[in-house]
Amino acid sequence: MEILLIIVFVVGYLFIAFEHPLRLDKTVPALLMGVILWMIISLKGLPTLVEGESADLESSLLHHVGSIAEILVFLLSAMTIVELVDLHKGFSIITDRISTRSKRQLMWLVAAIAFFLSAVLDNLTTTIVMVSLLRKLVDDDKERIWFASLVVIAANAGGAWSPIGDVTTTMLWIGHKVSSFSLIEHLFIPSVLCILVPLFVLGRTKVMQGTLKPAAASDGNDEEARLLSSRTMLIAGVGGLIFVPIFKVLTHLPPFMGILMSLGVVWLISEYIHPEEDFDGTRKNKNLYSMKKALSRVEFSSILFFLGILLAISALETVAVKGPDGESLGMLHHFALQINNVFPSENIVALILGFLSAIVDNVPLVAAVMGMYQEPMDHSIWHFIAYTAGTGGSMLIIGSAAGVAAMGMEHIDFLWYLRKIAWLAMLGYLAGAAVYLFLEVGF
Repeated sequence: MEILLIIVFVVGYLFIAFEHPLRLDKTVPALLMGVILWMIISLKGLPTLVEGESADLESSLLHHVGSIAEILVFLLSAMTIVELVDLHKGFSIITDRISTRSKRQLMWLVAAIAFFLSAVLDNLTTTIVMVSLLRKLVDDDKERIWFASLVVIAANAGGAWSPIGDVTTTMLWIGHKVSSFSLIEHLFIPSVLCILVPLFVLGRTKVMQGTLKPAAASDGNDEEARLLSSRTMLIAGVGGLIFVPIFKVLTHLPPFMGILMSLGVVWLISEYIHPEEDFDGTRKNKNLYSMKKALSRVEFSSILFFLGILLAISALETVAVKGPDGESLGMLHHFALQINNVFPSENIVALILGFLSAIVDNVPLVAAVMGMYQEPMDHSIWHFIAYTAGTGGSMLIIGSAAGVAAMGMEHIDFLWYLRKIAWLAMLGYLAGAAVYLFLEVGF
């Protein structure tokens, strides 16, 4: 029966991969795949686990739906904040300062901002913010997806060396596998190499030669002009996003609680601010700058796509199979143990983990590996796992939360990314891994 689950999973991913040839929105197969996998588990009465313990189907499903809801609430809130800032032309404060039309210079600038911003926020939020900025800087859709793809690589690389930059590094940090300063000390240089190599290679191709097409001329209307509220809303929005990790450290509550608080504060400010000189009750009733307008601009299809993917992954994670010693293990956990038996070297397993994280969610993979090894805090294997799990997802557009967000916002084709970007991401991934192994273990 486990084979049937794998078949459904593979078929669903194929439909997602061939979205454009099939002329089928990727959200449809993602949702169907997630629901069908859980339906098979229910109809066949397969045993399920919750955090390694046997549990009934309803408890397992509710547990995973709760975890998924945390991610979706975070994603929806972050996207709403970004859209609200954009409605008030807040990002024009930044884009107006970027005067270069050189593709190569803009490539380096955007990647640098995404790399460091993701260490302060996280790779998902950074991608949402940077793609919104790119829409102001690059008019042509075909040109913009190149920059958006580089943002994914840069955001994932930047999140790997920060304890709050990626969900997997946060897991290792909270699980007392790594400490903050040690993680930064050991992973900063490999993470820099992970983005530098793709930038150097792509910068020498025809794609990044020349200049961008001129921006669309402004007709002088309110849609293009900076507003009185632009600076205030930009500070409120970005400040609210930066506040999330601070909120987590202070309260020990999950990040989605922090982002909800930030959303409430930004919403409150937007209710009483005056975007224009003649902003009165009549103008306000038009909802030109309201939260309702911001919500109407959010890509809900990308959120539903994310829901389907996470439901599918959680189904594979929760199904119980017999381990080597007869104990019950989740399918993904069992798969990780099998890899460890074939490749006894911890570093090789960690390297393979990065490739696997491009296919399946890195959260259950890291959770499985955390149960495989008993090394003390800040052992080299934990740092290497943080790097591989954090950056390996860049090799496929659906391999990370940042990639899924960019794919939904910019409608990046899976096969286009596979042909044009995957090899660049792999070069960066392998370069960073090689540098880490050389510096840390002399391999």
